[in-house]
Amino acid sequence: MKIKSKLKFIKTSFKELYLIKSKIFKDFRGEFYRVYCENEFSKIFFKKKIKQTNICINKKKGTLRGLHYQIKPHQETKLISCIKGEIFDVVVDLRKHSKTYLQYFSKIISEDNKYSILVPKGFAHGYITLKKNSVVVYLVDKNYNKKSEKILKYNDAKIAINWPIKPKHISKKDR
Repeated sequence: MKIKSKLKFIKTSFKELYLIKSKIFKDFRGEFYRVYCENEFSKIFFKKKIKQTNICINKKKGTLRGLHYQIKPHQETKLISCIKGEIFDVVVDLRKHSKTYLQYFSKIISEDNKYSILVPKGFAHGYITLKKNSVVVYLVDKNYNKKSEKILKYNDAKIAINWPIKPKHISKKDR
C-alpha cells in the first residue's frame, strides 16, 4: 500500500505562523495521518533538526499551561498537536518590530480536527484544555534552557486573550 501523505500549510495573518492540516487516511483498521515530514517542513521551517519531542498529559478540563517562551539565544520553533482530547491553543507575537506585536492567534486543535500549529521563534505559547485527559505533543527545534524560560501572564490586560472557559487548574509558575 502506497501512502501519499500531504500536509496542508495554512498561512495566518501572523508572519511565519502556520496552521497545519493533516490529510487523514481511513480504512477498516482506523486512521493514519502524519504530523511532521522533514521534506515538507524544510520548505518553510525547521531547517534545523528537531531536538526534542515533548508530551503533556492533562488530566482535567480547564487546565491552563503557559504562556511560555524562550529568550535569545534559546528561542524555539515549536510544532504543537493535540492527539487526544481538545485544547484552545494560543500564541502571542512578542517580536517588537512585527506588525502583529502583542496580538494573539488562537485555534481549537483536537484529536478530531487534526490541526497542528507551527509556532515560530519570538512567540509565547499556551493553551487551556477543553476536555479531560487531553494529550499535547510538542516538536521543538532547540533543547530546553531553564535560564532562558520566560512566562507571559495568561490574563495580561494588554493582550486580553478571550479564553473560552475560565481556567481552573494553573501551576504556581504560570499564575
